[in-house]
Amino acid sequence: MGYVELHCHSSFSFLDGASHPEELTLRAAELGYEAVALTDHDGVYGSLEFATAAKHFGIRPITGAEVTLSSVGSTEPQTSGGAGFAGARAGVDGHHVTLLVESTRGYANLCRLLTAAHAHTRPKEGAEPLPPALDPALLAELNEGIVCLSGCARNGLGAHDPNAAVVLAQAFGDRFYVELQRPFERGDTRRNALLRDLATHLGAPTVVTGNVHAHHPQRTDLQDILVAIRNRTSLDGCERARRGNREAVLRSPDEVLELFPDDRDAVLRTAEVAERLEFDLTQELGYRYPDFSGGAEPAIRQLAQVCRSSFDDRYFTSSPSVQARALARLNQELALIDELGLAGFFLLHWEVLELASEIAAELRGPDSPRRWLPPGRGRGSSVGSIVCYLTGLSHVDPVAGNLSLGRFLNRELSSVPDIDLDFPRDIREKLIVAVTDRYGREHASLVASFATYRSRGAIRDVGKALGLPFAELERLARVSDGWNAKRVAEELQLLPDAETKLLSPRWRAFAAVTAQIGGLPRHISQHPGGMVISSRPLVELVPVQPAAMAGRQLCQWDKDSCADAGFLKIDLLGLGMLSAVEDCVEQIAAVYGEPIDLSRIPLDDRDVYAEIQRADTVGDFQIESRAQMQSLLRTKPENLDDLTVQVALVRPGPIQGKAIHPYIDAREKLRIDSTYVPPVDHELLREPLRDTHGVVVFQDQVLEVAMALAGFTIGEAEGLRRAMSRKRSEEAIEAFRDRFVKGALENGVGPEVANTVYDKLAAFSGFGFPKSHAAAFGLLAYQSAWLRHHYPAEFLCSLLNAQPMGFYPPASLVRDAQRRGVEVRSPDVNLSEAGCSLDEGAVRIGLGYVKSVGEEDARRLVAERVANSPYSGIGELARRAPLDARELEALVGSGACDRWGPRRELLWELGLVIRPKTVFGASQESAGADSWRARVKIPEDVRFAAAKAVDLEPGQHTQLTLPLDPTTATPELPELTAWERMLADYAGTSLSVDVHPLTLLRPHLPAGVCTSVELLEAPHRSGIAFAGLAVARQRPATAKGVVFMLLEDELGQVNL
Repeated sequence: MGYVELHCHSSFSFLDGASHPEELTLRAAELGYEAVALTDHDGVYGSLEFATAAKHFGIRPITGAEVTLSSVGSTEPQTSGGAGFAGARAGVDGHHVTLLVESTRGYANLCRLLTAAHAHTRPKEGAEPLPPALDPALLAELNEGIVCLSGCARNGLGAHDPNAAVVLAQAFGDRFYVELQRPFERGDTRRNALLRDLATHLGAPTVVTGNVHAHHPQRTDLQDILVAIRNRTSLDGCERARRGNREAVLRSPDEVLELFPDDRDAVLRTAEVAERLEFDLTQELGYRYPDFSGGAEPAIRQLAQVCRSSFDDRYFTSSPSVQARALARLNQELALIDELGLAGFFLLHWEVLELASEIAAELRGPDSPRRWLPPGRGRGSSVGSIVCYLTGLSHVDPVAGNLSLGRFLNRELSSVPDIDLDFPRDIREKLIVAVTDRYGREHASLVASFATYRSRGAIRDVGKALGLPFAELERLARVSDGWNAKRVAEELQLLPDAETKLLSPRWRAFAAVTAQIGGLPRHISQHPGGMVISSRPLVELVPVQPAAMAGRQLCQWDKDSCADAGFLKIDLLGLGMLSAVEDCVEQIAAVYGEPIDLSRIPLDDRDVYAEIQRADTVGDFQIESRAQMQSLLRTKPENLDDLTVQVALVRPGPIQGKAIHPYIDAREKLRIDSTYVPPVDHELLREPLRDTHGVVVFQDQVLEVAMALAGFTIGEAEGLRRAMSRKRSEEAIEAFRDRFVKGALENGVGPEVANTVYDKLAAFSGFGFPKSHAAAFGLLAYQSAWLRHHYPAEFLCSLLNAQPMGFYPPASLVRDAQRRGVEVRSPDVNLSEAGCSLDEGAVRIGLGYVKSVGEEDARRLVAERVANSPYSGIGELARRAPLDARELEALVGSGACDRWGPRRELLWELGLVIRPKTVFGASQESAGADSWRARVKIPEDVRFAAAKAVDLEPGQHTQLTLPLDPTTATPELPELTAWERMLADYAGTSLSVDVHPLTLLRPHLPAGVCTSVELLEAPHRSGIAFAGLAVARQRPATAKGVVFMLLEDELGQVNL
């Protein structure tokens, strides 16, 4: 073995490395490497992805990290800025060392070290994270199984703090090496000479490394751009931080030998070091989830007891035949679970759900109508399991719904299955923290997600780095599809002055670099709710770091890496519609004195289905979008089974698989002729596709088609489905084609048909629902439609309180409800609650909807009114309210103070009021947790005569204001026109309850501009002119650049 690269950065050195791990490993294979190390900044974010790709290309992966050290003996992070790692912005003491994993113990130590380095990076919620920094003393203590190199040329410990390097060399012994690099920067020769002297003094060997930041010289321009983005400046503004040449790339071993003619032994020694680095990250890491094996009874018996204790409750009213089928299915599932050793898996999820029940009871209170609702609902393929149904992990009966178990649980599972749980937002927020506390911060963590570059982010970041005009970048961002950054160069051609722009070198560089940056991770964020729980300390399996939200922490791997490592991921997801439904149930109980039980509402309400069939579904869960409405008019669902298909139909998978139109055509023909038999590509597909009229709509059907047509085993079919769900999975999907076609030929299927069917399956990889998931969402869709039909005011109120969610802005929800007879009233400081509420059968907009006020101040404003008395006028409001002048003006402008007079006069009077801006009381004891805001401290001699009109307690001070004469009479000011009032409403709350803008515009529109009602009655293919507000815009990836819009006028909505 010749040279081995031991210092290499991928794109997971965020905003520093310019190549994906796969690109590095492919290039290394092309250059003839036998082994390569990945040493990203302060993390192993891409390590498993790198290791998997390296083994695929026949290269041995070496796991490591370049770690930033704090000042000697300090446990505090550096105070310099950064974007998630110290990098080129490290402080004076932010020196680097390169750590490489030798053994399993070494990997556990590296994970603990990186966890410690990040522990203090988020001292305050909402503040920018500090760079990670590791105490050298801890590194010296946890050195077992780790090889330490002295660091890079620019920030390496060996080059910048030899004394500290001596301490680490003594701790690591023969596992410490002095690192030599040649980045072709000023001082290379002198620095390397000093490092050789240091090595001689320490008695430590030297090794050569490349400090690779790109797999190919073509990516060096991108690497410069990334440095500029990280430093939040242009290329010109970060010249010293940039590398300035194309040398930080992966070179062939022979090139490295030529670069170091005097250090050939240091070059070849890299292979010796690589030989001792035997750890393989792709092998078993020793992860185990809590399996309940330590109980008095075996886990499977514990699970059986939980299931059987709820069986009678669930199936008490079912017929004997249904009970027999359910019991047989339960026994089969329990036997399979026992065989697979997954009893602990189900018990762990059940225990988390029990914890959610405790939180729900605490939040809801003992007398709340919501107390009877389950704390959460299942989604995904687990809804097909009767064990999940009986343990409360699903709310859909798989026996009644005829749901398949195979997608979720089978004998050929390659990893633990997924159970996704939806919770109302308030329960979920507390549950995430509670799970971490229950199992311990060393044993539980959120899963990471990596924000990758899409087109608009690429346009803005790359354009700023190149110094391009902001206005031009925003113009391009507006016409971009928002997703595929590789298409920005094409979209640039759409601008009128594209040819002129491309004459500029900077615009040409912009077009090239935006294509390269697409898909690269920009920063780490948290998964919406995926959590990993481990019986062994998780911090020895993957580093853990604080999340942006207080009390949360996340591991450094995303869901795919966690799955590859065999980790159990529990998905605790927040669903806005569940929050809305819970709030609606409470509103109904408050108005009618009796709560409703959503589990017992009729599921065949003809009036509800009539609304759904005419696409009157604004606000309904999953069936409210423009595309769903268009589809509903033709599919006309008649029952829950139809809704299950409907929810899954309008998805990228069925769209790209060309399933929608054949399905709709089949339904229309079946309504005319019930004996019609929909066509299928081959008779072997008749049974798997019977429920969806010959097309693939559900993920389950991908498995069923592969097994029926090509003879796949359930494990092979699941492998195909998993390949479809991965990012950048085109190669993996195509790898299954030969096996599929060969199997189909053996079953008597022609090659053309086999390839046609496979093309449809491959197209389905865009995204699709399993049937059980669609069944869960279909039920919630029906429940939301039922609430909207029977309790429209309460439903609207709940939707407004659950924002942001759904397809429509609040203004559209309000106008839709008004068209259906719901009265909506504007905010009022003496009648509104913080959120929207019911007021004598009408919906009253909450004070929290007023811009600049916010939910917290709105609650305090209401609390003051309730605790003392309603506000009597604008002056008293100004003196008592916990708001500043800007927030008070927003209240007036929104109409919340209209009870006291015209808005212009109220704003004038507000300017005359001198208010104390203070907390109630001077001490923490008197102010307590409900303090409104910190006291404004003004010099004692600063006073205004007008302040005498205000009774101030000792120590309270007025805000600095101009000394206006409060005795001046209010001048006569003109009333707001209807147009001005509508604009003020929108400016204040983003909606107007009084008048639609098109009502005011209609008299000024040219003759012949039709309304939405007239448009629906216009002859087919006739030319029309229409005016409306654009309430929704969509440019889906499957639409080939076409933009879909939803326009609204005073009478309704129109799809374009």
